[in-house]
Amino acid sequence: MAAHLSYGRVNLNVLREAVRRELREFLDKCAGSKAIVWDEYLTGPFGLIAQYSLLKEHEVEKMFTLKGSRLPAADVKNIIFFVRPRLELMDIIAENVLSEDRRGPARDFHILFVPRRSLLCEQRLKDLGVLGSFIHREEYGLDLIPFDGDLLSMESEGAFRECYLESDQTSLYHAAKGLMTLQALYGTIPQIFGKGECARQVANMMIRMKREFTGSQNAIFPVFDNLLLLDRNVDLLTPLATQLTYEGLIDEIYGIQNSYVKLPPEKFAPKKQGDGGKDLPTEAKKLQLNSAEELYAEIRDKNFNAVGSVLSKKAKVISAAFEERHHAKTVGEIKQFVSQLPHMQAARGSLANHTSIAELIKDVTTSEDFFDKLTVEQEFMSGIDTDKVNSYIEDCIAQKHPLIKVLRLICLQSVCNSGLKQKVLDHYKREVLQTYGYEHLLTLHSLEKAGLLKPQAGGRNSYPTIRKTLRLWMDDVNEQSPTDISYVYSGYAPLSVRLAQLLSRPGWRSIEEVLRILPGPHFEERQPLPTGLQKKRQPGENRVTLVFFLGGVTFAEIAALRFLSQLEDGGTEYVIATTKLVNGATWIESLMERPL
Repeated sequence: MAAHLSYGRVNLNVLREAVRRELREFLDKCAGSKAIVWDEYLTGPFGLIAQYSLLKEHEVEKMFTLKGSRLPAADVKNIIFFVRPRLELMDIIAENVLSEDRRGPARDFHILFVPRRSLLCEQRLKDLGVLGSFIHREEYGLDLIPFDGDLLSMESEGAFRECYLESDQTSLYHAAKGLMTLQALYGTIPQIFGKGECARQVANMMIRMKREFTGSQNAIFPVFDNLLLLDRNVDLLTPLATQLTYEGLIDEIYGIQNSYVKLPPEKFAPKKQGDGGKDLPTEAKKLQLNSAEELYAEIRDKNFNAVGSVLSKKAKVISAAFEERHHAKTVGEIKQFVSQLPHMQAARGSLANHTSIAELIKDVTTSEDFFDKLTVEQEFMSGIDTDKVNSYIEDCIAQKHPLIKVLRLICLQSVCNSGLKQKVLDHYKREVLQTYGYEHLLTLHSLEKAGLLKPQAGGRNSYPTIRKTLRLWMDDVNEQSPTDISYVYSGYAPLSVRLAQLLSRPGWRSIEEVLRILPGPHFEERQPLPTGLQKKRQPGENRVTLVFFLGGVTFAEIAALRFLSQLEDGGTEYVIATTKLVNGATWIESLMERPL
């Protein structure tokens, strides 16, 4: 059991156990010793549901990364390929299988497609002459992976690109499948709300799947009251802005991958006296970040400016706890102190780590460039000078700052102005291409197609109406003890989360005009519940709403939804699901065209 998955109203360990059971069943089908050959992208997500110890229990003796040519030597009976259904991976698998056949004693080959089998991939294996070598060809429906007690992700890195640039609905189908799995485990979700074209398609798929599987309805009291499906392109602004929560900044600066972050090792080296800084570690410090760690659970969603005071209070509490040992006189008191020691030492280690991370982040956030960039972002979001060429962006291009940073700022300006004037847009495009190279023409085209960088249609800027109606910009933000979700960006309230907040109370009827301006349809569907399963809410009991972001969600948005869950009079607790955890840089990068 993973304790951090069961602290909320919805016990996500149930989902984790279900996917672990399915994995064990597959491994047991391949009797005898095993080697797993991993598609490298899958190792991170798999690590969240099954550690090596589970695989070892089922006779997995070796693990390799999927690479061309021959597999490393392994004295095992079964070789199992765990792969995403990608054609380029099939070519590598065929190469591996053919070189094994020539090597000697026959092995049993198996292939497990994650999350779906693909006829195209099987045809490719057939064309390469190896399809018959596989005894088991199966799929493993790992659609939604539990990251934390209130967070699920599909970790589908290309979902936004596929939906908006390639008109490929595969990830939407997987999202619908994942939601059907949740309903099988946690009961039918009585009400579905949605905004956006992809949201509409996912809801339609779910309703169709439910019709097709009418016979297999589980008699489970619904755990979720509502499902809110939100398209990422309904709110293109939020991921482009720099997140200002502790967890958001760790992701912006160092990148969090499958709950782990790699940090520069110097800050974490144990300080020995008279060392003179010799023998500093060179390997990055890898830390797991989730709510299993008490201190991290407390500070992850705070605005970074509020983190320092929490850390210093914690330091005082911990040192006072260690001082207690001098007052322990009797055997009983000493015994009690010793029993608390492991917890206290873990707390001290945790504090040391987060103090080091906070120092690393502070070095960035106190720099002049960070301040200048943040000032420009906040001017755009509050509606200042969005319609003309920005001198800071021009300076960044002239100094050849990272292209992703420049594109993020130009796209932010475009979104905050409902598109740029043609003259301004042409100027930026020309500057970018002349400075960074004409191979980025395709990237600019992709950003335009996705709606991030576009000419203003009809000369009208609808952003001020949206900003005022939804109260997206708040001037007086209390970062230390916030009263509104705008604290996560020090002034800007994430549009997506504001929509979730208004849906809960007073309902979307109050913002019909804005919903019409935002892209895509908005809708509501009711799913009938079998007799006897209607839930009677107890007085004071909160509703549980699952918010599913199609196309990615940022840690700042997650923090804002957690803030709403904790409000005394909020009335709603949120669980968050997404196709991918993103930040502005990874999101823009997923839309960039690789030069040939």
